[in-house]
Amino acid sequence: MNQRPNKTYTPGEALQKIAAFCTYQERNQREVAEKLRSYGLDEDEAGEIIIRLSREKLLDEERYAKSFVRGKYRQKKWGRRRIQQELKQKGLSDYCIKAGMKEIDGDEYYQNLTTLLEKKDAQEKERHPAKRRQKLTQFLTLKGYEQDLIRMALEDLGKAPEDADEAYED
Repeated sequence: MNQRPNKTYTPGEALQKIAAFCTYQERNQREVAEKLRSYGLDEDEAGEIIIRLSREKLLDEERYAKSFVRGKYRQKKWGRRRIQQELKQKGLSDYCIKAGMKEIDGDEYYQNLTTLLEKKDAQEKERHPAKRRQKLTQFLTLKGYEQDLIRMALEDLGKAPEDADEAYED
């Protein structure tokens, strides 16, 4: 409740604070620039600090992208499409996004997809095979997985259109 407005800092003070901010967790330039503006610095001062942080390897967009990708696909089990979309929204270059996406192991990625599918399938209450398949597909699409992989995983699980009718007959 006792929140006071952001204090303004000198460039030297801001550099110390933002260095600690970057050391705590990987950050991207946009986050750091916003934080520096909240410290009351102008664009030039913020730009100089960002350059210095980059030179001192406290701020590295490629390293940020790699860390982001590893976290989202391992912890949150996101698909490639969603991860790329999020990185684009954060203002990362195509080069950094591509470098980050190399962190994804294809086998582990597909395993994530099938694990999510099995878990969602066990929770899904829809009994009609086509509607059930549609709901499972929609869930995995929102997670960011590619349609061809979703189709393959559904087939592997035995939820492919041709044999789904037999699987759910009462």
